[in-house]
Amino acid sequence: MIKLLICDDHAVVRSGLTMLLDGKHGIQVVGEASEGDEAIALTKELSPDVVLMDLSMPHGKDGMTATSELKRLSPDTAVLILTMHDDEEYLFRAIGIGASGYILKNAPHDELVSAIQCVASGDAYLYPTATKKLMNEYMDRIKGGGSGASPYDSLSDREKEILGWLAKGYTNKEIAANLYISVKTVETHKSHLMDKLGLKSRPDLVKFAMKKGLLQFE
Repeated sequence: MIKLLICDDHAVVRSGLTMLLDGKHGIQVVGEASEGDEAIALTKELSPDVVLMDLSMPHGKDGMTATSELKRLSPDTAVLILTMHDDEEYLFRAIGIGASGYILKNAPHDELVSAIQCVASGDAYLYPTATKKLMNEYMDRIKGGGSGASPYDSLSDREKEILGWLAKGYTNKEIAANLYISVKTVETHKSHLMDKLGLKSRPDLVKFAMKKGLLQFE
């Protein structure tokens, strides 16, 4: 049996998923959590094979932060993101912090079951359009590789460091705390690197970081 922990801030969603999955398809729901800290605590207690993780949980620790901490504490536990966000920024960041899969909440029941079984076996799962997005980014990297000097080379070491943090979705305040610098300094470096790279938005920054191989994929 695949031991599954469900983490979602909506009780109705948790109950519905438990009714759909528990005792079926070789899956046993061993626990439910309403936010990230609770999911981490239950993972330590119950040792699930898979954590089905929502991203947007306003009351408590969000899914991204919880996934990152959970993978450090329990690297053998697979995290399958279940979310409404069909967005490249969320997708790339989730993979970058170690999620084993990413599936949308409007996916058919059979697809969700297949995704759980897939990540439980040690494989990765992405919903079909997400796979296409990653392939497009990979092809862009191949086509753009090795053709002249890159604007990236003009960045200072600190700007490259902050670029990596930004690409992984950290806020200016979080970056400042981690690097022991002021928020204003982070904002200045961010402005400079965005200008040097010709980027206008965070999604553009994430795409650039992918092409440069700055995001590590599990």
